[in-house]
Amino acid sequence: MAPSETTPLLQHQPDQTPHAPDEDEELPNNPPRGTFARNLSARDGFALLISIVIGSGVFSSPGPIDANVPSPGSSLLIWLLGGILAWTGALTMAELGTAFPGEGGIQPYLSHMYGPFWGYMAGWSWIVATMPATLAILSIVFVESVYSSLGVSEPSPPVTHKLLSLLVLVCVSTANSISTKTSTRLSGFFVAVKLLTLLLLVVAGLVVVFVFIGSSRGKDLGGGDWHQCNWFAPRSTALPDGRGGRLNWRDVGLWESLGFYSTALYGALWAYSGWDKANYVAAELKEPSRQLPLSINTAIPTIVACYVGANAVYYVLLPWDKVATTDAAAVTAVTHFLGKGAGYFATALICLVIAGSALGNSFVAGRMTVAAANKKWFPRVFGTVGQIGTFKVSKAAQEETEGADDAMDKGESPINALILNTALSAIYILLGNMRILLTLNGLAEYAFFFLTVLGAIILRYREPNLHRPVKPIILIPLLFAVISGFVLVRGAVFAPVQAGILAGIWVLGAIFFYVRMRFLRRRVESP
Repeated sequence: MAPSETTPLLQHQPDQTPHAPDEDEELPNNPPRGTFARNLSARDGFALLISIVIGSGVFSSPGPIDANVPSPGSSLLIWLLGGILAWTGALTMAELGTAFPGEGGIQPYLSHMYGPFWGYMAGWSWIVATMPATLAILSIVFVESVYSSLGVSEPSPPVTHKLLSLLVLVCVSTANSISTKTSTRLSGFFVAVKLLTLLLLVVAGLVVVFVFIGSSRGKDLGGGDWHQCNWFAPRSTALPDGRGGRLNWRDVGLWESLGFYSTALYGALWAYSGWDKANYVAAELKEPSRQLPLSINTAIPTIVACYVGANAVYYVLLPWDKVATTDAAAVTAVTHFLGKGAGYFATALICLVIAGSALGNSFVAGRMTVAAANKKWFPRVFGTVGQIGTFKVSKAAQEETEGADDAMDKGESPINALILNTALSAIYILLGNMRILLTLNGLAEYAFFFLTVLGAIILRYREPNLHRPVKPIILIPLLFAVISGFVLVRGAVFAPVQAGILAGIWVLGAIFFYVRMRFLRRRVESP
């Protein structure tokens, strides 16, 4: 990428190291076209989207979702609704990505639509809330998966689980501090592991179904509830907050139940994370106006089918009461069905998937922070590489012969940025749990996704002549805006603690922005 080009903070490309913009560079009104070779087919775009979206969520989110819905059938509908949101959102992002080629993230879109402050706020929210919460969730799920294989599944894990989650987080950050290319080199391997694990789950579910149907005694190797109970009948479940006790869904009113559904949807949206990266695929397609919609319209439905199928398998393999109380559904299901040996094998596969996701997210979080520092949004120390504080630990940093971007391309690590990300993630691990963090993460992400898609609708009328190689019918962004807007509002009302924390983070970000810009302006004006 040429040095003069602007790269947004929120860019994440699976096999490319994001470059930070120059310090004094402003977002252009007409962003440059990307420099990637356009040699990918629709099939390649399909595979890339599959690899970006399918992650650890399908193995860990079923419990938090099931705990917030009245029936397994409702849970499967939540997974379907999450897929519809991902589908409509991906098509809208494809419109923006082809209208503003070379940008690749919502930060420049928001800057263009609403002004640079909103682009900054998106970057601040991702660095301080979304990415640390993501890393915290992954670290927690890693530990919970190991414990589940050992037969330990507790709604409120003890402090030792948090300490082990901190250890996982530190190991991931250390790995990225030593070698910045680890996650990208292993990306293909992790994709294969994801698909293999999903395949094994589906096969296990089919075995249970066919054994039951073919057995004269009606032998059931799974949980048993799947053929004895109505999949859509309201039932009594464990309270979602893990405090013990039961929730009778027949006593829950409509408005309250919408709050539960909103919380459940955040769990599904976590599993679909990555749909917004559809515009990265456009940069390398031969004919993006034709191939990008084709890639999205085949990849997202495939992912939805995989997720709905995998969750149906959980209900076949496990007693339904158990689904709601575990944060590692895949490991628990395999262990219940095939025993501890198979559970250990599944744990190893899923932990590899989680480790790959954690490495990739830590990799991106460090570069987001460097980019923010290079735009003077964060202190300069966070834009350095090969340094711990002001102490230079690498030869390149000591010699100062190249910029941060070039140094990262050659393997140097943004250690200070990684330390900041690790510290923030550690706070989330210590103060929250997976289910609380899923809601916080969903609120943080979808607030800006909502603003972005709303802006895309506004641009249809404000800039009707803007060249849009991909232009879905207006109903698609409207559907996303209506559903995500409602879920945001109802989810925030239903989870006031998470909403309050997020609002506080945004207020601090706004104050920090204006104070820092005023300080920098005075420094420039002083003789």
